[in-house]
Amino acid sequence: MKFTITRRGALVGAGSLAAVTALPTGILADAHSAHEILMLNKDPDNPENKMLFAPNILKVNAGDTVKFLASDKGHNSETIKGMVPDGAEGWKGKLNKEVEVKLDVPGFYGFQCKPHANMGMIGLIVVEGDGKMANLEDAKGVKHRGKAKDAWAALWEKADAEGLTS
Repeated sequence: MKFTITRRGALVGAGSLAAVTALPTGILADAHSAHEILMLNKDPDNPENKMLFAPNILKVNAGDTVKFLASDKGHNSETIKGMVPDGAEGWKGKLNKEVEVKLDVPGFYGFQCKPHANMGMIGLIVVEGDGKMANLEDAKGVKHRGKAKDAWAALWEKADAEGLTS
């Protein structure tokens, strides 16, 4: 059996090889993950837990996107003053609306549902990368009221146990 390569076949093969070779690099260079956080009236696994974000703690990489889903009515997501890294933008979602944020600055982002913050509806996003620890002490030092005070104490304990604060 004789196999002949034509000029057209060589060009198509070279073009295909170049495209396949470049593809993984291009995909990996721009690869960022998307994450979701639910805004809930009650925990589906434990109905005793009310007014919560699920998950209430999330570790992401710089450049990742987080979308807060309005799973139940009456909630929003917004950052807490003093709990956002320097140079990062906070967010303030509207009631009953999804919020999508891209997190480019490493550090600790505290967030809450404004109507239910005093009931303990709070959460933490840890963005990995150089400079992550820069706002840790400031974020931990923010004062909270109501059930949010105890909820934050428990959340920081959980973050410590998961190695997110070291």
